[in-house]
Amino acid sequence: MNSIDKLSEIFSHFPGIGPRQAKRFVYYLLHRQNGFSKDLVDAVENLKKEIKQCDECLRFFAKNGHAGKLCSTCSDDTRDRSLLMIVPRDIDLEAIEKSGGYKGYYFVLGGALPILEKEPEKRIRIKELKKHLHHKKDLKEIILGMNANAEGENTADFLKAELSSLINKDVAVSILGRGLSTGIELEYADPETLKNAFLHRTK
Repeated sequence: MNSIDKLSEIFSHFPGIGPRQAKRFVYYLLHRQNGFSKDLVDAVENLKKEIKQCDECLRFFAKNGHAGKLCSTCSDDTRDRSLLMIVPRDIDLEAIEKSGGYKGYYFVLGGALPILEKEPEKRIRIKELKKHLHHKKDLKEIILGMNANAEGENTADFLKAELSSLINKDVAVSILGRGLSTGIELEYADPETLKNAFLHRTK
């Protein structure tokens, strides 16, 4: 396998990228000056050095000289400890934060469950979530911030079933309101839509 095919194969593993688009990326790199490729290589190499994973919500965040184990959200004591929103990916957390409508804490699930998935523990961080919930003493509501599509609904149903045996009756489980259009992913929703989805969540 030559370098073009190898790099195309690597790019094709990126979410939403097919073989044709992956190959376009490779030819784009070939047509750029050498400095661009070097910057790309350096950025990839520094990614693991400059980014760490939060011990609480499991999101990735830039160290920026910060030696702590928690991200800026989890280390913020002014946020509402009674609220926990479970989101599929880091980018969904960022989208919710930009909306400015939510002031609780998060847990990043690491993905979503396809329908008929037989090994959910390999797709999402369900074990880590259960462990995380044991430390949430002031929790009053868990918000399932899933995408408004089939996988999101399947993941929400799975989580409801799993959470029913973990939390007491005083903790409500809600889902984001359907200000979100059917089929939309959280990362593509505008801030106002996300804010309304949070405000009109259902239990």
